[in-house]
Amino acid sequence: MEAALVSAAMGAMKPLLSKLSALLEEEYAKLKGARRDTQFIRDEMATMAATLQILADSEEELDPQMRIWMDEVRELSYDMEDCVDDFVARADGGGPDAGGGSAAGIKKIYDWVKKLKPRHEVAGKIKQLKARASEASERHKRYRLLLPTPDSRSTDCAIDPRLPAFYEEVDNLVGIDGPKRHIIQWFHREASSTLLKVLSIAGPGGLGKTTLANQVYRSIKDQFTCSAFVSVSRNPNVKKILRDIAKGVGITDSTSDDDVKQLIDRLRKHLEEERYFIIIDDVWDTRAWETIRLALLNNNLGCRIITTTRNVAIASCSSEGGYVYRMEPLSFADSKRLFFKRVFNSEDLCYPHLARVSKGILEKCAGLPLAIITMSSLLADQLAEEEWKRVLTAIGSALAKDPNAGNMTKILSLSYYDLPQHLRTCLLYLSVFPEDDTISKQRLISRWIAEGLIHEEQQRCKYDVGEGYFNDLINRSLIQPVDVRYGQTEACQVHDIILDFITCKAAEENFVTSFDATVHPHISRYRVRRLCVENHNDEKVTISSSLNLSHVRSLTTFGCFVPNSLLAFPVLRVLDIGECWWLKNHHLANIEKLFLLKYLRIGKSSISEIPRKIGELQYLETLDVRSTNIEELPSTITRLQRLTRLYVDCCTRFPDGVIGQMQSLEDLDEFGVLSYEKGRVNSLQEFSQLTKLRMLKILCSEGGSQADNLRSCLGTLISSCNLYHLYILNAHHIPAHRRLSLPLESWCPTTPCSLRKLHITYCFISKVPNWMRSLGNLRDLELYIFSMTHEDVAILGAIPTLLFLKL
Repeated sequence: MEAALVSAAMGAMKPLLSKLSALLEEEYAKLKGARRDTQFIRDEMATMAATLQILADSEEELDPQMRIWMDEVRELSYDMEDCVDDFVARADGGGPDAGGGSAAGIKKIYDWVKKLKPRHEVAGKIKQLKARASEASERHKRYRLLLPTPDSRSTDCAIDPRLPAFYEEVDNLVGIDGPKRHIIQWFHREASSTLLKVLSIAGPGGLGKTTLANQVYRSIKDQFTCSAFVSVSRNPNVKKILRDIAKGVGITDSTSDDDVKQLIDRLRKHLEEERYFIIIDDVWDTRAWETIRLALLNNNLGCRIITTTRNVAIASCSSEGGYVYRMEPLSFADSKRLFFKRVFNSEDLCYPHLARVSKGILEKCAGLPLAIITMSSLLADQLAEEEWKRVLTAIGSALAKDPNAGNMTKILSLSYYDLPQHLRTCLLYLSVFPEDDTISKQRLISRWIAEGLIHEEQQRCKYDVGEGYFNDLINRSLIQPVDVRYGQTEACQVHDIILDFITCKAAEENFVTSFDATVHPHISRYRVRRLCVENHNDEKVTISSSLNLSHVRSLTTFGCFVPNSLLAFPVLRVLDIGECWWLKNHHLANIEKLFLLKYLRIGKSSISEIPRKIGELQYLETLDVRSTNIEELPSTITRLQRLTRLYVDCCTRFPDGVIGQMQSLEDLDEFGVLSYEKGRVNSLQEFSQLTKLRMLKILCSEGGSQADNLRSCLGTLISSCNLYHLYILNAHHIPAHRRLSLPLESWCPTTPCSLRKLHITYCFISKVPNWMRSLGNLRDLELYIFSMTHEDVAILGAIPTLLFLKL
């Protein structure tokens, strides 16, 4: 994995070290004293980085002194990276060339002289940063911060938060009967099989997996000759787990001196003649499960195992030949029953004045039993409506700080600290988005990339790596999939309780600062790095002038908001004003001054043109101008040589000859082709020049006079490009008899073809082309076809990797 990643715990430390090393190799550091100071900073920060890494991996056990020092060093890394990035962006040339007396030579000398000022400015800033680095280092030595040793780190909570699930009275349970009946019915259906079968219960923390497994265990364990119920911690002691299984199934001669292999051998020998039933609760990783699994042999006596896990990928692995039961949240009716039963000892609401606020609390809990139980414990014996409203308003802080919410916080913390550092950071980043927001995967991953949260793997682009992060968070039940098509999740939501938890965490790390126009903002003692502004009132607001914006790396706005002058954000990398309703063209003034900008999203506004000076944003990677009034892109867009992802409406025009010059482009969504506009049709041929293009969405109008030319251009495109995903759509409102027909038989992609997804929608074809047999990477296919023959079916059946087909 590439080391240069921004993270919530370590800030910009890793990319900073990489950039300082590069800076030392360039001409910039040759100013008097600058090289020496830069070398000192790099060496000092490298030492701090090693310490910071240990602290980041031990974040759960940090004492206040350690945390303060860690926070200061993290903030220092951000400031240093801002300094280096700003300097390189403004002064990225060497000395003047010998240009003689020519105009070009004079211009080079003039440009170089202009760059002397930022060179000397950075030398001064480096001296200041050197002083801060020295001070942080001395403070670290002065207080003698002791790093936690492996022996000192706790592996379990002092009190296991799952413990109440083992002793819950049946009468107190709500919504458990249906899932329990479903699982027991599965056991009955499999009763005739003598093979070992594994059922895995999967779902997020706090959903009641342990409670469900325990109820099933109590109901059917007597049908087996021996049984055991063991829990696995996040940092599992496999030896202890095996000893607990041995004790449960009746092995009495094992000793604490037995090693793992001896315990496995003892268990296998004992279970040879036993029809056993074992529950392994809360499996966190496949390695621990695979070791435990060695002891549980298949003796062909119809043995059964249940595992519970928060990770769907682990569930699929652990239930080999068995069944994965995806546990669902409680229905709203069951949620009410559980909540009122806990608060009032009755399944009905006893006090009408609390009806509205209780509905709000239950919606916030979203069917999560542990959240409902936690909220009810906070409100037991409380009848004042104001107190209930206070809890509803502050559910996030209540979970983080109230001692009665301890179990809820521990359950969520277990999931959070089980994540590797890069996934923790990506999860915290979701706190930028408001409650109940549906977050586009495309938008989220593009922002992760712009913020430096994703590494690049060999032969995989950053977007694909980011998609892996996204899927991992879904598999771990930390985000909820939305809009699942062809096995791919296109968007996600964050459970309100998890959102509250990560919002608190993000504030603690000074990772995201939220500014709500209706609430007085909490101002951190540290500089604002990522700012999210919400205002859903009709009155326009601006950010208070008391808030220092000069260190803001990303700005995200929702609702009725008018941004301050963009000059107030000199180090901005991400500008997402796509949900800002009142934007006009003049609000984009000075956008070319945002030298470091990598992501720009504009939408839901009256903006009708992009400033021509946008071409000066040399680091811009993602440009999203969907849902605006922009009719044509400026020709200067060709100067954006790092532009990787471009998202426009189909009616947005491209200047002639622009497309072929966008050599870094990987995604284009969507290119509109009006068949009566010859220029747009001919522009299709330029896409074959883009060797990095991976995703292309084309929207065609009805046939018309240019239909034959359009078919030819599309054929050339599919034959010569290296696309992974290609979408060709006819506008859905066009009557069927006027839709474009495509002769796919005459199109023949190069071999081997890289296409993974091909959707030809609302465009009719007469038959499935024979060349589709050779699409050795195609995963999903959508076609509109006049009629099917046996030959068509045979061709489709010959595509070796096809997973999803829609005809």
